[in-house]
Amino acid sequence: MKRLIIFFIVASLTAFSCNSKSGNRKAQSEQSEQSDKEGFLKVTKVVDGDTFWADDGSAKGKKIRLIGVDAPESRNVFKKKKGYYGEEAKNYLSNMFDGQSVRLEFDVDSLDQYGRTLAYIYLTDGTFVNADLVKNGYAMVMTVPPNVKYADEFVKYQQEARENNRGLWKMNNE
Repeated sequence: MKRLIIFFIVASLTAFSCNSKSGNRKAQSEQSEQSDKEGFLKVTKVVDGDTFWADDGSAKGKKIRLIGVDAPESRNVFKKKKGYYGEEAKNYLSNMFDGQSVRLEFDVDSLDQYGRTLAYIYLTDGTFVNADLVKNGYAMVMTVPPNVKYADEFVKYQQEARENNRGLWKMNNE
């Protein structure tokens, strides 16, 4: 009889423990899904082909600079002059972001000397924005250590864009 009682106690505790674990897994899963949704920011303004503002819930928003790429300037700013293909790069990025939210991926340094957030950017469909800009000739590779996670990939895409006269690389053949 004692064995039977002990068996029921152990069985009950095991069942309760399994229920509790699956409940925790469910809660963790829901929390993860919520975190994924929260990991996306709504783009509010494109500054140029490599910089934009996003709504991070603060009053001002977050100014974000794409890591590993440099698009020509779309306007005269301080000592920097408007560059060839700058307006096209800005328009291309604006069209990519139209109505989109983006996910940020960080490298070693997440802020630059101007206080901008440095990030690799992904659209909700998985498009890697930094790479796409280089592939299509709207930006050049600009590697600033220690943020070099995708540097080799970007160099490959830039070579491909140059060889195929895409975007700003057309200028050499016009």
